Amino acid sequence: MNKQEFLEQLRQGLRGLPREDIEERLTFYSEMIDDRMEEGLSETEAVAEIGDVREIISQIREDVPLTKIVKEKIKPKSPVKPWVIVLLIIGFPLWFPILIAAIAIILAVYIVFWSVIISLWAVFASFIAGAFSGVCSAVYFLICGKAVTVLSMLAVGLLCAGLAIFMFFACLAATKGVIWLTKKAAIGLKHMLIGKETA
Repeated sequence: MNKQEFLEQLRQGLRGLPREDIEERLTFYSEMIDDRMEEGLSETEAVAEIGDVREIISQIREDVPLTKIVKEKIKPKSPVKPWVIVLLIIGFPLWFPILIAAIAIILAVYIVFWSVIISLWAVFASFIAGAFSGVCSAVYFLICGKAVTVLSMLAVGLLCAGLAIFMFFACLAATKGVIWLTKKAAIGLKHMLIGKETA
């Protein structure tokens, strides 16, 4: 693949992103290819050394902030026609509550995910507290000379410590899962917004 084909594929793959971002990336990769050619590589070798254009496109699309894409999408490309404004005003009692309800549902689901995570970490903290109090109680009852109670308190403390260890890994995995899900949802929203342009 030569430089021109690479840049054209890159331009096509980035359609839907803000224009200044596309131009910035095209200039960057054009200069990168030129630098490699100045180092003695042929045009084809220079392009091949940069990497697969599809992976580059995917990485660039993930790196562009969602807010920038949304701003680009809501910015009118041409003046809004009067009949569109009239329809928006007339339909306001219908579309506005639906929009608010959709946002509220998405927000509620997201809050539920994080409340589950917070609850799991609270259970982990309670196991830690149980382990600490079990060991402290065992020491107290040892001083008091109650051997049977010492053993039971120590057993409770060790059980809570063991459960805390398992709970820590479960909480960590659940937290990473929700963060991963959040990231995937943001990337999916980006691709949905960008995809409208390319469709």
